[in-house]
Amino acid sequence: MAGPTTPTTPQLFDMGGKVAVVTGGGRGIGEGIAHSLAEAGASIVVAARRTDEIEKVAADIVAAGGQATAVATDVTDSDALEALAQSAVDTYGRLDTWVNNAGGSPARMKLDKLPREEWDNTISLNLTAVYVASVTAARKMETGSIINISSGAGFGAIPKSAHYGAAKAGVHSLTYSLAAELAPRVRVNCVAPGAIPTEIMMQALDLDEESVEGLVDAWQIPMGRLGTPQDIGAACLYFASDASSWVTGQVIQVSGAPSRR
Repeated sequence: MAGPTTPTTPQLFDMGGKVAVVTGGGRGIGEGIAHSLAEAGASIVVAARRTDEIEKVAADIVAAGGQATAVATDVTDSDALEALAQSAVDTYGRLDTWVNNAGGSPARMKLDKLPREEWDNTISLNLTAVYVASVTAARKMETGSIINISSGAGFGAIPKSAHYGAAKAGVHSLTYSLAAELAPRVRVNCVAPGAIPTEIMMQALDLDEESVEGLVDAWQIPMGRLGTPQDIGAACLYFASDASSWVTGQVIQVSGAPSRR
């Protein structure tokens, strides 16, 4: 009797028939992730607070021949996360991948000047929401993959952004523990982007188009360029697909530079 056929490499990366939720999917990195997974064949549920943005991303995916819907969601609302996960199941019949991309903090100040409210809001959006979304998604999956998006800020000292760095370092720790607890049914991994000139990054660092161009030299990025949302989308495709079926509890830095630990 013939044994099981070994899949080809293209088959390992094929997301056909799979369903993925991408939070913070209305622009920037989240938009890039949504398109990458859709181009590999996944049906996408695009989630964020701004309805007009997520509807445009979903429409662009459909126009390119994919499947996508938009669900307005505040990830700091547990009931909204439950409704988002259920919407994926109701619309497409299953849930295979959940990408926790929503996050950020525009505040730049030392901890002794940081308002307590800003600390609480940053932890709520960047860490607590990841925890709640992950356990919510896992309950809806038979098997699947949860992908957390953190940041280079989660490694080492981040003066004037310590609240954000602390939240992202927490995401790394949460990734390790969730991976251990949810295995083997659900894999949990993390992508830590480097310098990608999204609206959020430019606002947080008070950058304009001219100053962005100088970041490659100022930050001494070995690969000689800034990142793109597609760079992160490609890493997420690896973690979402069967290509990483024996990989869990990993934090991969996509930054154009050697790892920071």
